Amino acid sequence: MKIAKEEIPAEIDSPPAIARHQRDFGDASDYGNLAAEYFSLKQGTDITALLKGLENDHCQSPHWGYVISGELTVTYTDGSEEVDKGGDMYYWPPGHTVRAEEDTDVVMFSPQHEHGEVINHMRNNMEENA
Repeated sequence: MKIAKEEIPAEIDSPPAIARHQRDFGDASDYGNLAAEYFSLKQGTDITALLKGLENDHCQSPHWGYVISGELTVTYTDGSEEVDKGGDMYYWPPGHTVRAEEDTDVVMFSPQHEHGEVINHMRNNMEENA
């Protein structure tokens, strides 16, 4: 699920400030602590191979975030895809993989335990394929 800034409802719209607020943008109630993450991906980066061995060979951690610049294609377990571009806020539920169509910077907030396990798995796959 992604949303462009312009699509987020303005709850306050006055000359000095606009406050946009999107309700029901994912559910984090079953997770503990969140980690704040900043990812820089070069054009062509595809993490799919690094996820091999996880359930359905996809990341099983949810993420909430913002694409600062660039463009990503997110592919879900069901085969559907979405393109997230600079200025988009996103929620990626468990069951996804990502490829950078351009040099891309993103900010993410993820359950630290679940995403920590995914990152460790990816690092192990990188070491085994080095």
